[in-house]
Amino acid sequence: MAELPATVTAALRRLPAPACAYVYDTGSLVTRAARLRAALPAGASFLYAVKANGHPAVVTALAGAADGLEVASGGELALAVSAGARRIVIGGPGKTDAELTAAVRAGALINVESAFEMRRMAGLGLSADICVRVNRAGTALHGSHAMTGVPTPFGVDEAQLGAVLAAVPDGLRVIGFHLHAVSNNLDGRAHAAFLRDALDWSVRTAAEHGVTLRVVNAGGGFGVDYQSTASMDVTEISGIAVPPGVQLLLEPGRWLTADAGWYAAEVLDLKTTHGRTFAVLRGGTHHFRLPAAWGYSHPFTVLPVDAWHRPYPRPAVTDTTIDAVGELCTPRDVLTRGQHVDRLRVGDLLVFARTGAYGWDISHHEFLRHDPPAFVILPPATGRPPSSGDG
Repeated sequence: MAELPATVTAALRRLPAPACAYVYDTGSLVTRAARLRAALPAGASFLYAVKANGHPAVVTALAGAADGLEVASGGELALAVSAGARRIVIGGPGKTDAELTAAVRAGALINVESAFEMRRMAGLGLSADICVRVNRAGTALHGSHAMTGVPTPFGVDEAQLGAVLAAVPDGLRVIGFHLHAVSNNLDGRAHAAFLRDALDWSVRTAAEHGVTLRVVNAGGGFGVDYQSTASMDVTEISGIAVPPGVQLLLEPGRWLTADAGWYAAEVLDLKTTHGRTFAVLRGGTHHFRLPAAWGYSHPFTVLPVDAWHRPYPRPAVTDTTIDAVGELCTPRDVLTRGQHVDRLRVGDLLVFARTGAYGWDISHHEFLRHDPPAFVILPPATGRPPSSGDG
C-alpha cells in the first residue's frame, strides 16, 4: 500500500461521514508540468488535454503551467477561454457548426477531421488556420487505444490525404498535421522514435503537397501504469531535433494529472459471500469508472478511522483479500478484486491514488442518482487551507 501525502490525509480526515471525495493537488500539477517542460526539445511546446480532467481548478492550474490547452468540445472550449489559456487547439471528429464558429472566434487552431468538415467551415464563412488530422498507415507505438493504423473515426485516411489537400476551400490555411496515434504508451524511447518519424513524415508530406509546414501536432499518449508507480520516461524526448520554422506540439493529459488526484470512499459494509469478502463503499464506478472500463484492479491504501460511536459492534476483517465494490445495483460496480488488507473496518477509508485523470470525467454520474463525491482542492504549498465543494 502506498503512503499517502500528509496533505491528502489531513484533507480526507476533515470530511464528514460517510466520506467520499476526490482530492486534487494543484501544486503537484504545476510540478509535473515543470518536469515535462524541462524535457522538451527546442522547438516543442505542450498543451494540456482537458479531456483528462476538466475540473476548473485543474484546468486553471495547467492553463498557467502549460503552453496552452487542447479541447474537444464546446464545453471544454468555454473552460479554456475562462481559464485564460494562452493558446487553444480544438479537435474531435464530431464538431458542430456552433463549436467550429466558437473555436474560430476564440482564436483556436482547429484540427480538421475530414474534407466535409472543411466544406462546412467554408459554408459558415469561417477563415482560419487548420491542421489536418491524418490516420497514417501504421505506427510502432503500443498503448491502451490505437488511434491510427487501424479503422477509426479519427482523421483523414493517409491514402486520401492528397485529394483532401488539393481541395482546401478558400479561407482555410493548412499549416500542419495532427498525428496523435495512441493512448497511454509507457515506452518513452518508442515515443521519441514516433515523434522523430512524425516530424520526418510531415516534412516530406508537406513538401509533396505544397503545404507550408509550421506545426506538427503529435498529440498525447504519455502513459502511466495504474498497477504500479511506473510512467513514461519523458526525458527520452529531449534529444529530438525539430526542424527550423516548425513547432512540435504535444498534448498530454493523463501523464500530467493522474498523480495529482486521489479518490477516497468510506467502507459502508463488509461481508463474505460464497467465499469472497466484499468491502462495500460509499462510491464506486459512477465516480471512478476506469478500472471497470479497462478491466483491471486499481490499488488502494487503507486510511484507518478509529472513531466509532455507534451502539453496535464494528465489522472488521484481518489478513485477508477483499474486493472493493461500490454502492450501485450491479455486480460490475467493482474497483478492485483480490487485494490483501492487514486490517479493514467499516468506517475506514479506501484511498485510490493515480485518479487525477479519466476518473470523474468519464464516469456515469447519474446512474441511481447517488450524491456526488466532494471535491477537495489542495493549493500549492502556501499554508492556505484547502477548498472543497460538492461535485
